[in-house]
Amino acid sequence: MADKKYVYFFGGGNADGRADMKELLGGKGANLAEMTSIGIPVPPGFTLSTEVCESYYENNKQYPPELKEEVENSLKRLEELTGKKLGDPENPLLVSVRSGSAVSMPGMMDTVLNLGTNDEAVKGLEKMAGNRRFAWDSYRRFIQMFGNVVMDVEHEEFEKLLDARKKVKGVKLDTELTAEDLMEVVSGYKNLYKEKTGGNFPQDPRVQLWKSIDAVFGSWNNARAIKYREINDIKGLLGTAVNVQTMVYGNYGEGSGTGVCFSRDPSTGKKYFFGEYLMNAQGEDVVAGIRTPESLDEMKKEIPDKYKQLDDIKDKLEIHYKDMQDMEFTIEKGTLYMLQTRTGKRTAQSAIKIAVDMVKEGLIDKNTAIMRVSPDQLNQLLHPMIDPNTDVKAIGKGLPASPGAAVGEIVFTAKEAEAEAAKGKDVILVRIETSPEDIGGMNVARGILTARGGMTSHAAVVARGMGKCCVAGCSDLHILNESECEIGGIKLNAGDYITLNGTAGEVIKGQVHLVEPEPTGDFAELMSWADEVRTLKVRTNADTPSDAENALKLGAEGIGLCRTEHMFFEGNRIDAVREMILSEDEAGRRKALKKLLPMQQGDFEGIFKVMNGLPVTIRLLDPPLHEFLPHKEEDIEALAKNMGVSPDKLKKKVESLKEFNPMLGHRGCRLGITYPEIYEMQVEAIFLAACSILKKGIKVEPEVMIPLIGTVQEFELLREMTIKTADRIIKENNAELKYLVGTMIEIPRAALVADKIAEVAEFFSFGTNDLTQLTFGYSRDDAGVFLPEYIEKGILEKDPFQVLDQPGVGELVEIGIERGRKSRKDLKIGICGEHGGDPESVEFCHRIGMNYVSCSPFRVPIARLAAAWAQINE
Repeated sequence: MADKKYVYFFGGGNADGRADMKELLGGKGANLAEMTSIGIPVPPGFTLSTEVCESYYENNKQYPPELKEEVENSLKRLEELTGKKLGDPENPLLVSVRSGSAVSMPGMMDTVLNLGTNDEAVKGLEKMAGNRRFAWDSYRRFIQMFGNVVMDVEHEEFEKLLDARKKVKGVKLDTELTAEDLMEVVSGYKNLYKEKTGGNFPQDPRVQLWKSIDAVFGSWNNARAIKYREINDIKGLLGTAVNVQTMVYGNYGEGSGTGVCFSRDPSTGKKYFFGEYLMNAQGEDVVAGIRTPESLDEMKKEIPDKYKQLDDIKDKLEIHYKDMQDMEFTIEKGTLYMLQTRTGKRTAQSAIKIAVDMVKEGLIDKNTAIMRVSPDQLNQLLHPMIDPNTDVKAIGKGLPASPGAAVGEIVFTAKEAEAEAAKGKDVILVRIETSPEDIGGMNVARGILTARGGMTSHAAVVARGMGKCCVAGCSDLHILNESECEIGGIKLNAGDYITLNGTAGEVIKGQVHLVEPEPTGDFAELMSWADEVRTLKVRTNADTPSDAENALKLGAEGIGLCRTEHMFFEGNRIDAVREMILSEDEAGRRKALKKLLPMQQGDFEGIFKVMNGLPVTIRLLDPPLHEFLPHKEEDIEALAKNMGVSPDKLKKKVESLKEFNPMLGHRGCRLGITYPEIYEMQVEAIFLAACSILKKGIKVEPEVMIPLIGTVQEFELLREMTIKTADRIIKENNAELKYLVGTMIEIPRAALVADKIAEVAEFFSFGTNDLTQLTFGYSRDDAGVFLPEYIEKGILEKDPFQVLDQPGVGELVEIGIERGRKSRKDLKIGICGEHGGDPESVEFCHRIGMNYVSCSPFRVPIARLAAAWAQINE
């Protein structure tokens, strides 16, 4: 297209661009244009659009043919406006060349300052500034930056020459070198440049400019920029823009300075003008920490007129953008210039306070406030985290299975964990992988670290339910024996301290300072606004009254998954479970189950009481029976002795229950069909508990969920047993009780025959952990070995056990919903896999018409906010 525009000018109160052109001009370019248009003092310049970057990469690093002319025209306009000329020995124009993408990527791409300085321009700069040292220092900085950024000469090579000069002069600071010293340094820099690049340092400012533009566009795909986009899930951008802007100097002398400021405190969100500045300095000096900057309170005392002007600009920009601003400014010979404004990065606590305050100030509405706090940010508020001011180095990396942070002494078994915790010690349970048997140790541990397992492994799911920090699938961890392990090649013993960062999936040696979360009244207020907006209900996955209580405090509207198997490991009831498994016949099993019945009933009573009339979905026994038996020789012998059976008999039983692939084996509804007495006992316990609680005047809404259904016939058989048992108990107790019987859709076949299943099932709950496993054919406990590589190589965009795979697994979910509701229009539908707490997956659940999502207690607020986001975005 001949009339396509690539270069956008700003200056003299006018600009070709606007704030809403970030996709085209990048955040920096769009905001420089916007500030210019609203009368903020901004050094003039021009922006090469992100479309140039896109074209540069699409055409083998060649620019569109019309670009050169557009840049020349903008340069002429800049020279006319400033009255200066590039390379002029009397009055030289110097510019900066900076990157700027639509999404802020601080420090990830390249910048060149003082461009236009050469052997002639340095003389003009000296005349303009009346300061010879300043001119040669600017030239020295430019050669170093250009050499490093544009020509890949190591920064340290230049620093060595500068340090050598300081040594000769016997000084420590750069500022102690004279103009003559700096002339020597410039000469040395030019020689180094020639030696490393094979050519002379370019004296033509236009050559300097185009080489610098090349370098900034080139930095879009440097390793750190690619990694930053990957970590922050930044996708779909055209590239970076390039901003060419007139240099202004904060190091002209005492009437000049530079600084960075925020319109509110980015850590706390308080409405307080927050920032730092340095007089007679350039921006990089503030960051480098060579001199200690002063606070803005000091500026208010020292230069009140400039402070007042800056304060007024801060107010104008915050009201204009209706958000907290992060600004850079320079004072050149008493004139204030704004070099940048952007939406300020902030902590979760700060984001919530600013959003709520701005609603109260009338700057934004409630929906905007909700959209200002990302659901993922809430993780920071709900769990202890590593003090952001602490510098830490990870020795091992795994999956961020459960957020937060934990510090404790290493223990290698659940028994040790319980013993040490009983002495008042903080412990981290370190295991190859956990099993339901470890529940006691997991419960008392501060955090859990496993060598194997994925985001939906036993350790991950249980830890999230408990709100405990967990790093799973840490391939750097090797357990050597019962008292030693190696993490990242470092040998550690039982009793040594480690710190886990469950939010990042990192293991750190030693004790790191943690900060406790502090949800505030503002948090409750923002969440109440989110609840007003959302239509998707949020339940919790909870197996104990305390889990349920936690979830209620965090806003849960029911239980979407209560797993009955975890209850079997409490106290000595595991003995009755094992007795049941080892029984030779049904009569023996029923005898053992009779012992379990009052225990299960008590569990359900506790949960019903806490939930007080809210719906509670109870999943009947799901895992295979072998999970309840010991596997180590010494444990088998101890159990045999305890139960009064021979170790051989016990070993044979353990062997007989072993399966090649237990996840596809004798579990879920298959157990209920072959051993109906197990499910009968559980249903009896549920309804005895419900009737007991009803008699106390507390409402109960039980929903019985039959797991792992693949055929309608399986469901019909178990539904009939459930209704028969439930109705008998309700009648015996003369109670009035409504209940539902439904199923988990976790086998692909069940989604495909959902219309048949829905003729008899009253609700569906999608168990997306298993559904993902069975759709991909990945073992969720072993996939951690190869999934990171799949993501790195672009085979998968994200771990499907963390974020629902919408094209594959999601398609099955949609089919299941569509077919299910054809047969039963009022079919209640939810999701109870860990995806129920992932914001992206919650949005999908909202879009396809689910009634609720269910997730671990500490993810309930995240799901509530994500559901509000989904409604507002719709």
